[in-house]
Amino acid sequence: MGIELLRAAYTAFNARDIDAALVTMTSDVAWPKAFKGGFVRGPEEVRAYWTEQWSEIDPHVEPVAFYPEDADRILVEVHQVVRDLAGTVLADDHVGHRFTLAHGLIQAMEVAPLPSPAPNA
Repeated sequence: MGIELLRAAYTAFNARDIDAALVTMTSDVAWPKAFKGGFVRGPEEVRAYWTEQWSEIDPHVEPVAFYPEDADRILVEVHQVVRDLAGTVLADDHVGHRFTLAHGLIQAMEVAPLPSPAPNA
């Protein structure tokens, strides 16, 4: 269930459908201000942060792998491409997003290191 919720949240984010993304979150969601530092809390602060972010940059994040860590936490590897508003690529890399879920919704997200690749046998 959590993975489908996260897929829906990424789809909504990439479509710039803030309302569809916010319904995947708890009322006290904590969300990182990845390009500014710090966190915002609650859906209206997330809305304001994303609105500001999208007025400055054009990020696109595609989940490529999901790593359930326990019943309430999932680490997602995403391919993140960030462009400026003219379309120039500013960043193109893979990053980790760790989600904490509560009551079937996203309660928190944090940028996290990706798991190390398994050593070759």
